[in-house]
Amino acid sequence: MEDKQLQQWVERISLTSFGRPFLHKATFNRRLTSTGGRYFTKSHDIEISWQQYEQFGAEDVEKIIKHELCHYHLHLMKRGYQHRDEDFKRLLQQVGGTRFCKSLPNAKRREPYRYKLVCTSCKTEYLRKRKLDPKKYACGQCRGKLKLLTLDLQQNS
Repeated sequence: MEDKQLQQWVERISLTSFGRPFLHKATFNRRLTSTGGRYFTKSHDIEISWQQYEQFGAEDVEKIIKHELCHYHLHLMKRGYQHRDEDFKRLLQQVGGTRFCKSLPNAKRREPYRYKLVCTSCKTEYLRKRKLDPKKYACGQCRGKLKLLTLDLQQNS
């Protein structure tokens, strides 16, 4: 399937499910792996994950398109278009869109915590995914000095 066919598909779903036209651009993004699609509030364009289409087919991608069109139409109508808004949840249920897409088998998983900061005074522990300089920070409990430790990834998975 090409971007041109996707554009026609999104326009058709918009008219049949929402009763409103889709007047912007819909494209496939081959790099999207951790999400099924994206709606851009500035340009009003929609991107759909090519991997979702390849792995799970048209039926699942149609639900993703409906999800993104909920963002699109609610945003243009100046109503609650974010995931937490009742307008969004209600419209998504009405049109049969999906709240979450299926996970791709090769999608990058969230990395576990690699670092632990320990307060030298009160022994409070802080887990971090990224390395940081403990000299720039102090303990949030007692303002004591922090010591940086590297965690063994096997024990933390």
